[in-house]
Amino acid sequence: MPFPRRLAKLNRIGLNRVIRHVAPWLPGFGLVLHVGRKSGQVYRTPVNLFTADGHYTIALTYGRDSDWVRNVQSEGGCRVVHRGREIRLTEPRIVHDETRSAIRPVERFILRRFGIADFLVLDEAPPGPREHRHIATDR
Repeated sequence: MPFPRRLAKLNRIGLNRVIRHVAPWLPGFGLVLHVGRKSGQVYRTPVNLFTADGHYTIALTYGRDSDWVRNVQSEGGCRVVHRGREIRLTEPRIVHDETRSAIRPVERFILRRFGIADFLVLDEAPPGPREHRHIATDR
């Protein structure tokens, strides 16, 4: 069972404002940049983020119905800042995994204690035309 919604509201008001500044650099964390479905505003949400084989797994500690999750699904992806690097992610899908196999053992233990087994999984997008770096081979 995800954390209570009241805790999410308190985090949004307080703790997230602090974590937002360090999450892009901390192992096991990331900052999701997503666009509001109605407002069109860009939001920055700190998350528990795990990577493996080009897949990015985010623990849904406040559940699958959180606004940021619905924004990412509606947009078909998002950007994430992880270890100081901004990455485009696509193909969002919610995965229920009681084994919590996509995350490290310490976090697996903690999330199991809280009964959290829902994750948002995304894939790294291939570089777009503006993201390609061209290396000049002849002069």
